Amino acid sequence: MTVDDVAEYLNKPRSWVYGNWKAEQIPFRKLGQSLRCRPADLDRWLDGQESA
Repeated sequence: MTVDDVAEYLNKPRSWVYGNWKAEQIPFRKLGQSLRCRPADLDRWLDGQESA
């Protein structure tokens, strides 16, 4: 998933995702200059947010 995909999935602005991905520990991986996230990793991250 791209940053835009993740923003849409989380119902957050793209700027929020870029500004908070490290602090929120969103499971992105850098591919060159791009950030990518696996859907399964994002779902696991979301599940962890419910218990936090």
